Amino acid sequence: MDRRGFLRAGLAAPLFGASCGRTVSNDSPKSGVSHRLIAQDKRHVAVVDRGGSVGWSWVNGTGAHDLHLLPNGNLLAPTSRSSIVELSPEKETVWEWVSEPLTADIDRVEIHAFERLANGLTMIAETGNLRLLEVDREGSVRHEIPLQVENPHVHHDTRLVRGTPDGTYLVAHEHDGAVREYDRDGSVVWEYRLELNGPAAPTHRGHGTAVYSAYRLPSGNTLIGGGNNNRVLEVDRDGNTVWSLDSEEIPGIPLFWVTQLQALPNGNVVVTNTHAEAEAPQIIEVTRDKEVVWSFLDWETFGNNLCANILLDVDGPVIR
Repeated sequence: MDRRGFLRAGLAAPLFGASCGRTVSNDSPKSGVSHRLIAQDKRHVAVVDRGGSVGWSWVNGTGAHDLHLLPNGNLLAPTSRSSIVELSPEKETVWEWVSEPLTADIDRVEIHAFERLANGLTMIAETGNLRLLEVDREGSVRHEIPLQVENPHVHHDTRLVRGTPDGTYLVAHEHDGAVREYDRDGSVVWEYRLELNGPAAPTHRGHGTAVYSAYRLPSGNTLIGGGNNNRVLEVDRDGNTVWSLDSEEIPGIPLFWVTQLQALPNGNVVVTNTHAEAEAPQIIEVTRDKEVVWSFLDWETFGNNLCANILLDVDGPVIR
């Protein structure tokens, strides 16, 4: 994935630069680590450099639970609850998809996850319609996978969806509190249900089982962003927890709504800490020994609904 191509083209025409008085922290004094990143919140996508300056931005007009930089240097991002675009660094739309309800009894459709596949098709997860689609450049549906949802809700059927090396899909079913792995026919071949692990307080800043994300690691284990479960889990095929990061394990940094994760080549895990407000960083990088080596907090460019983000300066493959 060529992250740098997007930045080289995009930096030529920034919409705004660093502002005076911004609350920015993009490093860890202990480790000396800092990162460049691209993220979405406050209805825009922005690139922030290692010093905290904004170099490129684009108003997408909505929130985002997913975001991708493509091998051709373009950006894949939402422009409404039900539409996504492929955007060039010059901010030209080169491809678009809009989801519509399949039947009159479906109130609306929301897209919380999407992914450009190696074969050039784009996977799109449709809440409301309860399906995954693979669509081509001409907008034709090439494959459809029905989803099995116990507690349907147009806003909570799914959160993040990711393909696996085996050609299956890991789907985080938020309302069901479960991660399900689907084969090409829509059969569930693996499932993990989150445990409450503490008293329930199912709010944005509370505790529940509203799972957000799941990723298949090279080991075959699954890394899970627990949403308002307030923790990160790594589980094996039998559902055994082999590693975890709980809400109160890092001194001074409580975990709230744990959303997108990034598994780095060095073994570290990047955790997005959504809805934490000003008390804690929006993003942290932790070692497997649970030491924080980098943290990010920018309360002006982004707010407490920052979910989708990508580190731009990591050498090697990142699972996100």
